[in-house]
Amino acid sequence: MTVAQLTLDLPHRTALDAEDFLVSDCNRAAVKLIDAWPEWSDQVQLLIGPAASGKTHLARVWQARSGAEALGPDALGMGAVDDVRARTPIVIEDADRGAYDEKVLFHLLNLARESRLFVLLTAQSAPSRWPISLPDLLSRLNAVPAVEIGPPDEALIGAVMLKHFADRQLDIEPKVLTYLALHVDRSLAAAAAAVAAVDRAALATGRKISRQLVIEALAGTVPAD
Repeated sequence: MTVAQLTLDLPHRTALDAEDFLVSDCNRAAVKLIDAWPEWSDQVQLLIGPAASGKTHLARVWQARSGAEALGPDALGMGAVDDVRARTPIVIEDADRGAYDEKVLFHLLNLARESRLFVLLTAQSAPSRWPISLPDLLSRLNAVPAVEIGPPDEALIGAVMLKHFADRQLDIEPKVLTYLALHVDRSLAAAAAAVAAVDRAALATGRKISRQLVIEALAGTVPAD
């Protein structure tokens, strides 16, 4: 089965910002986590995934659904945590980047469970790989249930590319899409970059999108007019 055929079978999830969120095996568990709220197994949940994997998209969907507030490092101080009982659910994005005060984050996790406040954390890796120096915080984070978004599979790569081409009002034959999907790095960021490169090549040469144009675009060898 070709990539183009596989993409037709992918369910589309309409996000609240009117973008389509494509559900595949690699992100199905993460989508189920968002759908399961407020019946979570724990008040605090961790969503792990590589850059451009859809973590922020899902966090925004959960925010809109739960009324959650996103708190960045500057907003997450002791004053905000002390008022946690009166707050709506909270989203902490990029919790692994080392920008958050460890004592404040530890205090937040404790209060969240005591006051049954929902908290969604996002990160690119498991807590064991975070730059954490506070042992109590690391222990608490290791106990947080985590759901991981895996590397995108062939079907998702193809579907994302097809969506990017459609957004740019570009047509691409199924066999050319299949070739392109098989010749890019397995990441959504790489898929988007590849579509942009093909678009630039088509504009620069005035040619329709073909396998040869894709080859030239990926190699950076598009001949000048």
